[in-house]
Amino acid sequence: MRPRATYRLQFHRDFPFARAEELVPYFAELGISHIYASPVTTSRRGSQHGYDVVDPTEVDPELGGESALRSLVARLREYEMGLIIDIVPNHMGIAGGDNAWWNDVLARGRESKFADFFDIDWGDKLLLPFLGEPLADALEHGALELRTGEGGTELWAYGEHRFPLRPDDRSAPLDSDLAELLERQHYRLCWWRRGNDELHWRRFFTISELASLRVHDPRVFEATHQLVFRLHDEGLIDGVRVDHIDGLADPAQYCRRLRERLGPAAYIIVEKILAPGERLPGGWDIDGTTGYDFMEQVSGLLHNPAGEEALGELWVQMSGRTVDFGAEELQARQDMLSWEFEAQLSACVRAFCDLAASDEATRPLTEGMLRRALRVLLWSFPAYRTYGTGDFAPESDRVLRDMARERAEPLAPPGEMAVIDQILAWLAGTGPGDANLAADAVRRFQQLSAPIAAKAVEDTAFYRYGRLLSRNDVGFDPARLAIGIEDFARDCAERTERFPSAMLATATHDHKRGEDVRARLAVLSDVPGRWRQRVEQWERSIGEGSDVDPADRYMLYQTLFGAWPETLEPGDDEGLRAFARRVARWQEKALREAKLRSSWAEPDEAYEAACRDFVERLLDPARSASFVSDVADFVRQNRAAALSNTLAQTALKYTVPGVPDLYQGCELTDLSLVDPDNRRPVDYDLRRRLLATDCSESPKMRLIHAALKMRSESPELFSGGAFAVARVEGGRQGHVFAFSRHNGGKLLRVAVALRSGAELFGCSEPRMPPEWWGDTRIIFADGADRAQEAGAILAHGPISLSRVY
Repeated sequence: MRPRATYRLQFHRDFPFARAEELVPYFAELGISHIYASPVTTSRRGSQHGYDVVDPTEVDPELGGESALRSLVARLREYEMGLIIDIVPNHMGIAGGDNAWWNDVLARGRESKFADFFDIDWGDKLLLPFLGEPLADALEHGALELRTGEGGTELWAYGEHRFPLRPDDRSAPLDSDLAELLERQHYRLCWWRRGNDELHWRRFFTISELASLRVHDPRVFEATHQLVFRLHDEGLIDGVRVDHIDGLADPAQYCRRLRERLGPAAYIIVEKILAPGERLPGGWDIDGTTGYDFMEQVSGLLHNPAGEEALGELWVQMSGRTVDFGAEELQARQDMLSWEFEAQLSACVRAFCDLAASDEATRPLTEGMLRRALRVLLWSFPAYRTYGTGDFAPESDRVLRDMARERAEPLAPPGEMAVIDQILAWLAGTGPGDANLAADAVRRFQQLSAPIAAKAVEDTAFYRYGRLLSRNDVGFDPARLAIGIEDFARDCAERTERFPSAMLATATHDHKRGEDVRARLAVLSDVPGRWRQRVEQWERSIGEGSDVDPADRYMLYQTLFGAWPETLEPGDDEGLRAFARRVARWQEKALREAKLRSSWAEPDEAYEAACRDFVERLLDPARSASFVSDVADFVRQNRAAALSNTLAQTALKYTVPGVPDLYQGCELTDLSLVDPDNRRPVDYDLRRRLLATDCSESPKMRLIHAALKMRSESPELFSGGAFAVARVEGGRQGHVFAFSRHNGGKLLRVAVALRSGAELFGCSEPRMPPEWWGDTRIIFADGADRAQEAGAILAHGPISLSRVY
């Protein structure tokens, strides 16, 4: 059964399968066809997300186990609904001693039958950077101890990390000499700071608790997917979402292998971040991405390009930093490569040295030349990665290599562009040398460029650059404030042609800000002058003289405006304190991710305390009554415009080509911040009550319900219907996007008002008067009617869904 609309659920021990089973009637009534589940395989005990899988062969007992999963599926089938599950082929959780495969590797070293499951360079003992101090100090301070476990004597660190001993040492007495015992093991415990520089096994990004798998090995593929295949063959799941596809050695081969095993009817989507100008490669035999690309497109459409210059000037004035996001990204890439990926870079350099030495033509290239060239390319790479195999590269890689070369040229050492060109030739599959060495070198580069992009852009530069925070989210391009209507239409048409069943997302478990936070912040691009006045007023009254950096203050002001709860009033002391706690948690994470004034590696507790105190002062009506009232007033004056953006975003997600995904709870206004804020418990009793009363209290939920009802009643319109963009003429043509879907004698016309924040400022309803539209007309391309007045079509609100039969 193919999905019509999905509902994403984050399972954990406090929200198990049984809880979802209770909610199935609600999801069905809302109009959902499939539950889209976070990973269901066994993860580390107490996991809140499921991506730290410790046993991919069984359903997580903390979620209820396989029996509870089967019960959930049976309930779904009663309502003609299905299940899609998230799978994690790139890595496994290894902390805490729960992973039997990893434990066997620790106990038996290279002799373990799982030694080749993990991406380990077996040149030395397995380095384990889990100590909070150097080993000698840990031993002296009693951080390590021996305990009796199920298999005999075990080693424990800090009472949290558990490490098995060699089989010959499992009978060691608990008072054994720890230093001598450790010398005999197949692993070497060390200070966690050494991991970045010395680690010789691949981890997920910079997280040493997650070890990467060699899933390109057929034996590993079968072992890690046996449960998935069985659940599918037994009809319990209808498809899969593949986590972090760019971490794999050969994503194309993996996807084709997955399709071969699951069959043509299975729904297969991949978590893939598409960079500006990048297209999802063809030939993978999948249904598309998880929807970060759509999330970026629809967000950009809501922003007004006219506000770009003014917002850029305000950012520079406030922060003293550059308005050029490219410069911030470059610095972040240089920082991340230098600070956190030295070990992986060194392994990549060694691989290219071996490759160069295998052919007379490239033998003169020195290790220093190759290291400098690789560094410059990794600084300059325009996307997560390319998809070459050493002897082949898809045509879609060409544009990325060309862009990388163009960006690298001004950064290259004098006279060394030829070295960069040689590496690019190897990435293209056209370079000289041993084929096996080429495959290894290219794989290492591609599996390094992806985490560099993720850590540098999403987890660093996004927290340093604050022109407008609604444009800083997973898969977004902050360099581009707005996306043109023509560009959005072209993206929709391309999706129709290439991946008509791709997922459409506007919120995820990984988003930086909720979909309605972004919609509200987008209004600032319509009213940059009014925003500047408020910011300057806040700076004069409370900001100047603060110990908080001006850039951090400015991003805080945006966050307070964007995430201000709908029902929060200036006199609600408890509500303000609760909001302050949420914002303070966001700010602590933001400061540490930015790595400018604080960091995860070395938190600046004094500065973080100053920032926390500033947040608490701002939201304390006893100390900042005028500020609290002013923010609440500014939110109120922009409420109609924000709702207009929310409804526009919602209407587009549920009507353009693709499969809409509803992240848990987002049927109501989503004003969440970055995780864990976006994974808070959802009040389903409230949502069921609203749905039972025809969503009368929530325009957003009412629109979702109506759109999903249309998708259910006329599935042919959306699964295979044509998509035709309307032509808009007149003075307000830049403020409306319209199109039609038609198939089998059925027709849907959609018109959406855009970028009207300036006109709606201070209004009570998100509705422009007909006269504002003036001579603007919409000519639908379905050929059924002549031009229609935009003012008449959008007379009752910012969106119009009109069915014609």
